[in-house]
This record gives sequence, structure tokens and C-alpha cells, in this order.
Amino acid sequence: MIDIDYLNFLENILTDNRKEKFLKVLENRTKHFTIAVEDIFQMHNTSAVMRSCEVFGIQELNVIEQRYGKSIDKEIAMGAQKWVDINTFDSITDCVDTLKNKGYQIIATTPHDNDCLLEDFDISKPSALFFGTERDGLSEEILKRADGFLKIPMVGFTESLNISVSAAIIIQNLTNRLRKSDIDWHLSEEEILVKRLAWAKNSIKDIKRIEERYFTDNPG
Repeated sequence: MIDIDYLNFLENILTDNRKEKFLKVLENRTKHFTIAVEDIFQMHNTSAVMRSCEVFGIQELNVIEQRYGKSIDKEIAMGAQKWVDINTFDSITDCVDTLKNKGYQIIATTPHDNDCLLEDFDISKPSALFFGTERDGLSEEILKRADGFLKIPMVGFTESLNISVSAAIIIQNLTNRLRKSDIDWHLSEEEILVKRLAWAKNSIKDIKRIEERYFTDNPG
């Protein structure tokens, strides 16, 4: 449970414009869809995907670091790491199992002929959308465990897009359709409170000193 008094204390430090911006952004945040990227060797691609998640309202990004274990490129992310939740996994199995246990169907994005086209994708079910590298695509394990497959329609000679471009196209399309639907896609009240607290802490300089002062003055 969120300590409302503590949240109010921190938000009183922020400007009214900042607090209003938080509420406006949170109105458009969702966990109905979540994004997963698998072993992306060039981390600027993962950082760019995270930026697309933030821009289009996806709250969680799942990163599988089975082979490379690199860190987010903050220059490419341009601050998005402060507003998007990053879940990291050491293995594909752990990531897929975790997302399935949360109620997500696993959707592999691939360019195969028998895949569902983007405009035909059923947005009603909570879905975890998996992206692989442009060169290698997704691993066999993910393809075997996927509940469905999704592709972007293309009419040129080239059969694939860079992962960050693919993710941006798919995320924008699906979140736009989601907001126009009758689906209950919003964050819960508790989830909104959690993010308000986290974002307030991310916005305040010297937060550790301020926290120490508050909890010293308000023990228990």
C-alpha cells in the first residue's frame, strides 16, 4: 500500500504543472500490452524501443539479457527510463513464464506469410509482444511458446525492418486502437498511486536527504 501522506509530502515539492502532467500522462498509460525484446546486441535499439513505449503509453518493457547483458543507452532513451518500468530477465524461459503467469498471451512479431496482419490483430486480450533482431529474428523457444504471430504488412522488396522501427509502428497502431475501444485498458488506482510516487521521487533532486528527513520526522 502507498503511504498517501508521504506521496502528498513529495508532490507538494513539485510544481502544479508537473503534478498535472503526471496525471495527464497516467491517464494514457497501460499494461494491457507489454513489450519484450530478446538479446538485442545493439543496445541503442532497445533504448529506442523503450522510448517508443514511453511516447505511446506502454508502461512496462521486458528485456531478456541471456547473451549480452548490456545497459540502456540513456542518450537514445532521452530520459524515458525514468518513466517506463524495465523488467530484466536472464533467460527466455523466465521471461515467458513470468508474462504468462501475469495473464499475457505471447505474441511473436515475425515476417512469416501465415502471420496475422497488424490491422487484423485482436486487441481485446492482454498481450506481450516479442521483438527479435533484424538479422536473426526471435529464438526458436519463443516461436514455439508463442500463442500467436503478428506482422507488419509490407509491399516492397525488403522483408524486414529495424527492430526499433517495427516496434514503433506496432505500438503506435495498437495503442491508438486500444484508446478508441471499449476495453478497460487503464492502470488501476493503486498502480497510478505507485507511479505517482516513483515519478515524484525521480523528479526531486537530493531525494535521499529529503526521504531521511521525512521519515525521521514521521517515524513508523
